[in-house]
Amino acid sequence: MVGIISYGGHIPRLRLNRGIIYGSNAWMAPGLIGSAGGERSVANWDEDSLTMAVEAARDCIGGFDKQAIDAAYLASVSFPFKDRLNSGIMASALNLEESVEAADFSASLRAGASALLAGLNAVRSGDYRNVLVAAGDRRITKMAYLHELWAGDGAAALLLGSDNVIAEFKGSATITDDFVDHYHGEGFQFDYNWEERWIKDEGFLKIAPKAIKKLLDKTGVSGADISKFVMPCVFGKVPHQIAKAFEMPKEAVQDSMFAVCGDTGTAHATVMLVSALETAQPGDKILMASFGQGCTAVLFEVTDAIKNLSARNGISGSLVDRKEDQNYMKFLSHRGLLQQDWGIRAETNWKTALSTLYRNKKMILGMVGGKCTKCGTSQFPKADVCVNPECKSINTQEDCEFANIPGEIMSYTSDLLTYTLDPPAHYGMITFENGGRGMFDFTDYENGKIEVGLPVRMVFRIRNIDHQRGFTQYFWKAKPMIKQEEAQNG
Repeated sequence: MVGIISYGGHIPRLRLNRGIIYGSNAWMAPGLIGSAGGERSVANWDEDSLTMAVEAARDCIGGFDKQAIDAAYLASVSFPFKDRLNSGIMASALNLEESVEAADFSASLRAGASALLAGLNAVRSGDYRNVLVAAGDRRITKMAYLHELWAGDGAAALLLGSDNVIAEFKGSATITDDFVDHYHGEGFQFDYNWEERWIKDEGFLKIAPKAIKKLLDKTGVSGADISKFVMPCVFGKVPHQIAKAFEMPKEAVQDSMFAVCGDTGTAHATVMLVSALETAQPGDKILMASFGQGCTAVLFEVTDAIKNLSARNGISGSLVDRKEDQNYMKFLSHRGLLQQDWGIRAETNWKTALSTLYRNKKMILGMVGGKCTKCGTSQFPKADVCVNPECKSINTQEDCEFANIPGEIMSYTSDLLTYTLDPPAHYGMITFENGGRGMFDFTDYENGKIEVGLPVRMVFRIRNIDHQRGFTQYFWKAKPMIKQEEAQNG
């Protein structure tokens, strides 16, 4: 049996009310009011498709043996690097084995489904035991444009294998058709989108049914047997029309979550699939259809093993961890759509020494420190000499992962002089449960709610961006674990 053995998700904490976007642009685009309801998810300035995918993947593989993961596939149309293996960075951040195969999937919004099929086929062939598939997008659109309201940021991940399968892979079907509903040309900042009625009538309603019919015929399953129908589409009635045409139950159509996060692009089919798995019961048949220059349809059947999967944060947990942000100007600034004077301190040369990054990649990307084999003292970063004054042994440290170890704030500073895209900067000393400690930047914090002793969780984020050379620097930051009710009241 081959299929999904675990899942994970990540929707960024920030939410922007669509009414604020409309209110800022109504003077020249009053037609936006028709899409001004609900809110969209917003990646923080230090989040991108890669960091969100890492967070979803961490949620997915928690409790599993990372050494058993043979391949890591990452899908996105907003990769931070065009010529650097983004999935390789993800593998390093997750501390996967050096022998892992890593591959990027892109160039279509159904790239996530393509990565999923590649992973399933790799496991089914017997070449790999377990394949991690992640998809993420941080969506950049023009201002005062419908897609600015429709889009959202997010990521999801699936672990595929043949043991303890929670959703068995039953079959797939693909239609490839160069139907251009939108495109992103080389050297251009934004997508170019075609007329909506054309996309809906000639695209979704004609191409997607071909793939779905092909899949149902191939597997011998009828539409009436489908328990959950997963199909991302910003035109809300379209999935219902298709479901009705195949006599699927009305309640089978999976909520697109458009009102609470928007369409997360390449990730959204997987995001919706994870959301469906969160409430799935044994015996449920889940049909996922992902549209983009054709359509890929995949069928899963949920097994009894889903009852034994330990709790995941998933999509539902991410949606609960929410902070409303009403600052449209900050939203535009963080997406690089405004030219602002950040002062002299912003002119620092952020050039990365690639040799240093390579030699220290386990520490920088994987947050791997050391643990003394003689006295048991943990420290970050790893060093030749044990920091325990009673030990001071030399060359006795083995690798010790810190990323998943709980910590708390020992001391902190709120700094309005240090350059950051989200002032004031917050940073301080973090102590970990294993006794290690280190200085880290904070992220996703609440001004005025930082205090000594506050629990933190380490997250993989952007440290700086070298705009002159086009290089993104990543490191780990401390996310204060503020209670949701406190955040909402703040």
